[in-house]
Amino acid sequence: MMTSQLLTCVAISVFCVLKASSLDTFIAAVYEHAVILPNVTLAPVSRELALGLMNRNLDLLEGAITSAAKQGAHIIVTPEDGLYGWNFNRESIYPYLEDIPDPQVNWIPCNHPNRFGHTPVQERLSCLAKENSIYVVANIGDKKPCNASDPQCPSDGRYQYNTDVVFDSQGKLVARYHKQNLFLGEDQFNVPKEPEVVTFDTTFGRFGIFTCFDILFHDPAVALVKDFHVDTILFPTAWMNVLPHLSAIEFHSAWAMGMKVNFLASNIHHPSKKMTGSGIYAPDSPRAFHYDMKTEKGKLLLSRLDSHPKHPVVVNWTSYASGIEAFSTRNKEFKGTVFFDEYTFLELRGVTGNYTVCQKDLCCHLSYKMSEKRADEVYALGAFDGLHTVEGSYHLQICTLLKCKTTSLHTCGHAVETASTRFEMFSLSGTFGTQYVFPEVLLSEIQLAPGEFQVLSDGRLLSLKPPSGPVLTVTLFGRVYEKDHKSNASSDFMAYTLTIMLIVITPILYSLSW
Repeated sequence: MMTSQLLTCVAISVFCVLKASSLDTFIAAVYEHAVILPNVTLAPVSRELALGLMNRNLDLLEGAITSAAKQGAHIIVTPEDGLYGWNFNRESIYPYLEDIPDPQVNWIPCNHPNRFGHTPVQERLSCLAKENSIYVVANIGDKKPCNASDPQCPSDGRYQYNTDVVFDSQGKLVARYHKQNLFLGEDQFNVPKEPEVVTFDTTFGRFGIFTCFDILFHDPAVALVKDFHVDTILFPTAWMNVLPHLSAIEFHSAWAMGMKVNFLASNIHHPSKKMTGSGIYAPDSPRAFHYDMKTEKGKLLLSRLDSHPKHPVVVNWTSYASGIEAFSTRNKEFKGTVFFDEYTFLELRGVTGNYTVCQKDLCCHLSYKMSEKRADEVYALGAFDGLHTVEGSYHLQICTLLKCKTTSLHTCGHAVETASTRFEMFSLSGTFGTQYVFPEVLLSEIQLAPGEFQVLSDGRLLSLKPPSGPVLTVTLFGRVYEKDHKSNASSDFMAYTLTIMLIVITPILYSLSW
């Protein structure tokens, strides 16, 4: 009897301690890092030279980590490729790699640096976390030996992975994630045999992690939220902005809202490659964001977030749009290209109006009112329902109100960064065949509109007040994941062909569009 009572008291005490130690809010930090790049060479450098470069980048990261900790941050995220940059092949990346063990080994590299071989980068990251009492998220390269008994073993006898690591505030390795969806030019890395879904629990919520291009696919990104119920996503990235729909702050804030999670996005800062755009995003609104194409400086962002964000109302993305009749206009539809996808467009011809445009199974409805209809700017309502086949193959359903680059309709869908037209109101909806829709509002000079719009339960993206700046785009970006694996061989061949074309002509397109 006494033993039973003692165990009960112990259990209650443990529960009370855990409850008392949990936090309702936490301070998050992300660092947009101006990475120091290696000299361009496809020949491997010495391990000493590789460590020298990584330590120079770690010196900069250390400044950000220390500053964040002094300001009370509980966790800081640093970018993909933040230690060594890019432009590697399998051989030239090798000196930068370390063997990263499974976190189940219960390892604090700062305390036991040689337990898993020579791992100075992991040791330094661990010590930075421990000495500053902060969770540190970083992106490095992992190497794993293999042999002929493994039929998938590469010819050089090793797997190489683009890898995120997380060290807790004691310096312990608590998470390791191998990137699943590699982008163009990442031939130096291997894809893990199975998608990894990586989570870890803290006193300030449950966290999941994935990297850059992963965000456009179901696994592991959606699985982390849908099946593993994380509160916050950690997102190291080396993101090249692609307007009008895939600018970093635009899409990442929309993903947080669409998936109803906190989202900590840390991007590389390298304007010559269109790399900028980091943020701390809550499900209801961006809390802090940074976009800077003018300077070469890094940027530290901090903001307080709810540890367990309240889930907004459940959205039926097709409810409103499928319940109304198409708005009739006398405008003639025209075709336009947005990032190699052919959209169906209607020009907005009045200062106010109601428009409907359809493509395949998707019909997009727009109601709007401009402050004035300028003669020097053209806006259009567009719809796209199909397979995107450049730099990846994935199915999209997109409704968008966007500014055309010039007054010529053939420029609708081209990248544009500035606008002068102000809107009094807008309401956008569509007959989506997916529950995964991400609402974007982007203003002139690549600015977000926190607190200026909402998504209603019937699927309408609605302005709450006149936007604080001229509008570049208002978009509902839908992903139809279940169709991704139904593409036939001809689609796959087309994807390959267009990818090769993209590699060749992208520099020309950028020079024309920006």
